[in-house]
Amino acid sequence: MRITPKNILRHELIGLYVRVLRSKNRSLEGIEGRVIDETMKTLIIETETGRRVMVPKSVCEFVFTLPDGTEVLVVGSCIVGRPEDRLKRKIRSW
Repeated sequence: MRITPKNILRHELIGLYVRVLRSKNRSLEGIEGRVIDETMKTLIIETETGRRVMVPKSVCEFVFTLPDGTEVLVVGSCIVGRPEDRLKRKIRSW
């Protein structure tokens, strides 16, 4: 299945480029890089410098860049949960 803005919440996030747009923790804002791992409550992002940062999903808003270059805003609370369960979850259409 091809990843689109409509199905990003039910898609695999590992490998996508991401930027933290807003966060309750101001020190996390602006972090960007590739998602290299995902847990129930966090994304692990590898920055351009090779630094790995663990970012909590629930307190952030993310901008994901899809393979075709489209940017999609995702509220972190919408992606909280185990990745394998999130893929199965029904999500209300916008």
